[in-house]
Amino acid sequence: MSIYKQLQTPRLLIKPIDTDDAAFILELMNTPKWIKNIGDRNVKTVKDAKDYIIERAFPQLKKYGYSNYVVIRTSDNTRLGTCGLYHREDRKDPDIGFAFLPAYIGKGYAFEAANQLLIAAKEDYGLTELSGYTLETNLASRKLLERLGFSLKGIGKLPNNDKELLHCYRVLSDDK
Repeated sequence: MSIYKQLQTPRLLIKPIDTDDAAFILELMNTPKWIKNIGDRNVKTVKDAKDYIIERAFPQLKKYGYSNYVVIRTSDNTRLGTCGLYHREDRKDPDIGFAFLPAYIGKGYAFEAANQLLIAAKEDYGLTELSGYTLETNLASRKLLERLGFSLKGIGKLPNNDKELLHCYRVLSDDK
C-alpha cells in the first residue's frame, strides 16, 4: 500500500494500515479500553485482523486515498496505536478516530498523530470539516477532541452501532 501518503512528525511515522499490521491490530482491538470505548469487533486471530483490514480499511483507502493509519514511533519502530479518517454510511462529513495501546496513552502521541492528520485532511485531501464521535464516559477522547479544536455538536449514533455518542465537529479553516 506504499502508493498512499505517509505522514511524519518529529517523533512519529503515520502510515496507511496494511495486512503486515495484522498482529498489532489484533492486540490493539482486544485491549480493555478498545472493547469498552469502541466495542468488540470479534477480531480474535491474526487472520481475523487481516480480514478486518482488507474488508474495512482497504476499500476506503482505495476510494478516498486515506483510511486508518498505524502510528509508529520512529526512534525504535514501535507500533503505538492507530489514527484515521473514516467515511461512515449515511454521513456527509468524515470523522477522525484514534486508539493507542495502554503503554502509550498520555504521552502526547495521539495528539501529535491526530493533529498531523488534521493538516493532511485539509491540505492533502481537501476536506473542509470533520466529525469526531466518542462515548460520554471516554474522558481521554473528549479531551483530545477538544484540544484538537472540535466542539460538541450533539448526540449521535454511528451506523451499525446502537450506542449514543457525543458528536463533536470541526471546520478545517486556515486559522487552525
